[in-house]
Amino acid sequence: MKNIVIALAVLAGSATAPAAHADSQYKLLVLAMPGKYHYEYIPIARDSLEQLAKLHAFELTYTNKTAVFEGDLKQYAAVMFLNTPGEELSPAQRAKFEDYMRGGGNAIVVHRAAITPPDAWPFYEKLVGRRVGVHPMLQTGVVTVVDKTFPATYGLPERWIWSDEFYVTTNPYHVTIHPVLSVDESSYDPEKIWPGQVSKGMGKDHPIAWYHHVEKGRVFVTTLGHNGEMYRDPQYLGHLMGGIYWTVTGKGQTSNK
Repeated sequence: MKNIVIALAVLAGSATAPAAHADSQYKLLVLAMPGKYHYEYIPIARDSLEQLAKLHAFELTYTNKTAVFEGDLKQYAAVMFLNTPGEELSPAQRAKFEDYMRGGGNAIVVHRAAITPPDAWPFYEKLVGRRVGVHPMLQTGVVTVVDKTFPATYGLPERWIWSDEFYVTTNPYHVTIHPVLSVDESSYDPEKIWPGQVSKGMGKDHPIAWYHHVEKGRVFVTTLGHNGEMYRDPQYLGHLMGGIYWTVTGKGQTSNK
């Protein structure tokens, strides 16, 4: 009986491992930790990202443990901070991530992951490219495409009805970013916020998704993605997949010419 079990285990391993290895174009690490306001998204996002991984032939490591940053990050084509800011990393883990980026690693920052304590980790704030302050309540607004040549906008209409927390940002480190999506502040109330807080709009220049380069690597940031149901939405997932694709490959952009 023991021999039969061993034989079945070997057979199962040989049937799955080579196929997964042959089909995988790259590895993506996703850090998704539950927070006070963001936790219900975790299983939904995991399911959707696993489906995207199967569809687009990449390998996914989805974890809520920061200990993964103590291992070999070089195996990953990109690291995604999914509603989980870099402040969750220990000093040693932060140093490992900085080394990864300086060695040509790439990063994706999604929604809540863009919010981190001011000046607590300047490297991460510069990686995000903007500092997020207070933000208005979740509202329905009109998202506009700024750069239709960038993969994260493919499949999106030029004006897209979307409901989210439209973050208000500043640029204390004077980082140059390339906006791909903006939000039309006339389509919602940028001052609608919780009692005791004040929120002001940014005017016509209000980017909500962008890309830039850090060290030798590529960084894509989308501040969209507040609630769990968004991770079932085909247009949002197309936006996210476009950001993943560009971040890990550097390809997909078309020319304005």
